[in-house]
Order: sequence, then C-alpha cells, then structure tokens
Amino acid sequence: MPPVKTVPPGSSAKQAQSAQDQLYTLKISPTFVEVPVTVKNKDGRMVDGLLSTDFTVKENGTVQKLSFFSADPFALSVAIVLDTGMSDGDLQKVNQSFSALAGAFAPYDEVALYTYSSTVSEVSDFTGATQRLTAVLNRMKTVHGENGPPFLGGPMADGPIINGVPVGSPTEPVYTPPKEAHVLNDAILQAALGLRKRERTRRKIIFVISDGREYGSKASYGDVKKVLLTNEIQVQAIVVGSAALPVYDKLERLHVPRQGYFDILPKYASATGGAQYRELSRNAIEDTYARAMGEARNQYTLGYTPVRPKTPTAVAYRNIEVLVNRPGLKVYAKDGYYPVVAAR
Repeated sequence: MPPVKTVPPGSSAKQAQSAQDQLYTLKISPTFVEVPVTVKNKDGRMVDGLLSTDFTVKENGTVQKLSFFSADPFALSVAIVLDTGMSDGDLQKVNQSFSALAGAFAPYDEVALYTYSSTVSEVSDFTGATQRLTAVLNRMKTVHGENGPPFLGGPMADGPIINGVPVGSPTEPVYTPPKEAHVLNDAILQAALGLRKRERTRRKIIFVISDGREYGSKASYGDVKKVLLTNEIQVQAIVVGSAALPVYDKLERLHVPRQGYFDILPKYASATGGAQYRELSRNAIEDTYARAMGEARNQYTLGYTPVRPKTPTAVAYRNIEVLVNRPGLKVYAKDGYYPVVAAR
C-alpha cells in the first residue's frame, strides 16, 4: 500500500493539479474507493484544518488504510434538476433567484439543466458556468408551475358558472382529482446517467430544486440509489414551498394516496453524503445556492483500496463508516457503495 498523499488546504495550483493527477491514476483501478467527507461543528459550520490522521474509515466494519487524502477544493460537474410541477408561486420564487444560482458556480465548473414534472427533459447539456448557463436560466423564467396563469379563449370562454356548475348543464359534474405524475426518481436517474460520463477527477453533484414530491416514476428509489453510489454521485437538494415548513418533517413520512411520497430527497442526500436544505424565502434560497455548492466543492477527499476477499463474492453493497477522532464534530459521508464489476 502506498503512503498517504496529503494535499494541504491553500496549496499552489501546481500542487493541486498534481494531486488531481494522482487521484485520476488511483481511480483507474476499479477497486479504489473515493469518499468525499464534510465535517461540521455544533453550530453547523464546516471545520477545516483536519489531517488524514484525524479520520478513521471502516468498510463493512473493518478499518481501512488511507492511500489518498486531500483538503483542496474540487471542480464540480453539476446536473441541476428543476421541478416545474410544483405550485406556480413556488416556481416563480425560484425563477427570480436564477442569477444567484448561476453565481454559485466557478468558471471551471460545468453545469447541465434538467426539468421534470410528469416527464423529464434535458434543457441543456454540460457547459461552463458562464453566460450560456445564464441565458438558459433566463429562458426558464417564463415557465409556469401548477395553477399558473390560465389560457382562455376569451372572458367566460366556457360560459357562465354558478357555484362551480356551468349554467344550463343538465347534470351536476363529478369532480375527479387529477392523477398527475411527479417523476422525481426518473429525473435523478437521467441526471445521473449524464453525470457518470464526466471526468473522473470532478466532484459529481445532482442539485435538486423541488417541493420533494415523488409520484409515478418508472425507476424505484433503490435502483436509482445504486446508480448514484456506483458512479460516485452526490445529491444536494433545496426543498421549497410548504414542504419547507418545520412541521413537514412529520408529514413527509406519510404516503398519501394519489399524492405520492414526500421522503425521497432526504434519503438520497443522506445515502450519498449530500445535504437537504428547506427554504421558504427567495433570499434564503439564494443564500443556499452558494452554501450548498461551497460545501460540495470544499469537502475532504479520502481514498483507499480495500483488501480483496480471499473467496470471490457476488457484487454487493458495502457499508462505509467515517469517523473523526475529535469530539463534538459531525461527519457527513456516503453510507456505502456498489463495487464496479471489472471487465473480463
């Protein structure tokens, strides 16, 4: 096992590039495991200045020997997943924050945009976070969510209505709630399939802006999570609207018939080492963009090559536990990974 290569924070550009080259070389081996880690204090602030000796990594309960450690920032490959099926008021609040969203990225980052409601659309492929991204987001400002401005042929296009019943109607209409899909799982899966092709040395992030509802996806949570963990993709999410209210923590555990599930996003974030933020106001949403991308960019990066089992086993999920040998600190890292099957 080679010695741990440590890249201190604030190193020169040449040193940082050298570390990125080494990480690329290590990741050529399908057995090398990379673990981005965020460490925060009791006030929720990121803790810097930690060394490789401050960390302990366990895989399936066995302590691993680190072969790579870096505290330097990483370039990001980000797939923004925008929920256009949330209420129009919430979507317009998000639309007004797009200038802050574009400003959360560095010139060397690359960003793609996906939207979803009942279907998923790729609005733009990965491009530098420059004027092109701003132009794409500006076009999105014209998109409306549910219950947006009505499209009528003219005033009273359907005739006069009293108490919700058209005048002259021979029978009383029967109200049937619409069964509209809200394919969050499918959207995250499509973003993940795009991200897995990006450069190995970039931090791969899916950044979801949504009300958190999942209903009607063809892909299951378990299947999508496997794709994320196999390709080292992290989910960061901002939940907006009524779903951002504190009482929603209790409601999101419920499955409401014809409404779907509301607890999917926190599961994705926790499993992949990301974070979920709940924000109500436009200012809070704008502040969270920079915070979320800053935390993703400035994570510690740990790496190790696990010892192969003496008896070959089928590819199965492997649990990861990251500990910091200092009291009072909280660690955020992915729960585990699925080994990549080597080509025969």
